[in-house]
Amino acid sequence: MKKNKISKNWLKKQKRDPFVKGSKIQGYRSRSAFKLIEMNKKFKFLKKNISLLDLGSAPGGWSQVASKEIPFGKILSLDIKNIEEIKNVKFIKCDFLENNVYEKIMLYFNNKIDVVLSDMAANTTGSKLIDSYKTGELCLNAMNLSRKILKKEGVFLSKFFMGSIFKEINEEAKKNFKKVIVYKPLSSRKESKEIYIYCKELINV
Repeated sequence: MKKNKISKNWLKKQKRDPFVKGSKIQGYRSRSAFKLIEMNKKFKFLKKNISLLDLGSAPGGWSQVASKEIPFGKILSLDIKNIEEIKNVKFIKCDFLENNVYEKIMLYFNNKIDVVLSDMAANTTGSKLIDSYKTGELCLNAMNLSRKILKKEGVFLSKFFMGSIFKEINEEAKKNFKKVIVYKPLSSRKESKEIYIYCKELINV
């Protein structure tokens, strides 16, 4: 009964959500597309001819936005789930934590890149503390990968959830990037603890 009630409440929220409606009207695969659009308006990091890596890209909302903003660059999308083809986006089905993922990325770009995005979240366990920590670990692992593949002036943008791991994420970001901003988009649900960390320009390259 409790699960059914939660499901019904979730469906009601979805129907009322203007970003869910907007994503359907504009053809985006997820409402999260509007988060990237909003953050790009604020930080202006998506340029016409850059190279970009989208980690954990399914169902492809962020890659769709990137495709529109980067008509002359190179975009690589990675996920353990398949996604439908997106114009100007190369997709590889793999886990970004695989040992050979660096080689796959470098094989495609043949150089260090401009932007790494991660909108990944760990599968829910029922415990908000555990979910927050696991998603935070994904953020840290994505940051570690970005250090290896970004150009000196590159940008790393990742989701995480506010919780016990925030301090570690923030400290690691400030240790590796000159500019670090923690930001919650207006398109994020108010009740959600999701937040994003925007990092720019590597310190030790």
